[in-house]
Amino acid sequence: MSRRKTRPRATAAPAPAVTAESPCPCGLDAPYGACCGRFHTGAGGTAPTAELLMRSRYCAFVVRDEGYLLRTWAPETRPGEVDFDPGMRWAGLEIEGAAEGTAFHQRGTVTFTARYVHGGEPGAMRERSRFARHEGAWVYVDGDVTE
Repeated sequence: MSRRKTRPRATAAPAPAVTAESPCPCGLDAPYGACCGRFHTGAGGTAPTAELLMRSRYCAFVVRDEGYLLRTWAPETRPGEVDFDPGMRWAGLEIEGAAEGTAFHQRGTVTFTARYVHGGEPGAMRERSRFARHEGAWVYVDGDVTE
């Protein structure tokens, strides 16, 4: 009789506890509530640049704010829901570059590397994201991912 090793199933872990006073997960030197959290709640309006939208969307993945992610996704590419991987923990964001994406533009790109831990193993995802204005606000359109 052979014995098969079974791997424990990933369980859905709660989102990390991020409070208004916590350092913002996006990496800027500000507390979450005064940085990306203000966009998540709507108290700070909408992100004024594509880079700030990118940072706030990264934070929304950290805290698993599906509503914000869907609201800031271009209608033509928006999925019906966000599938959060229960084994994924986002661990840091580095913005490598941004082109256009300011108050004077209609489109912009942001290249970033997001670090994570998945199933106990560290990793990184690099993406060049495309953003556009929709009804005056920046939205995520799509991106090219490399790992």
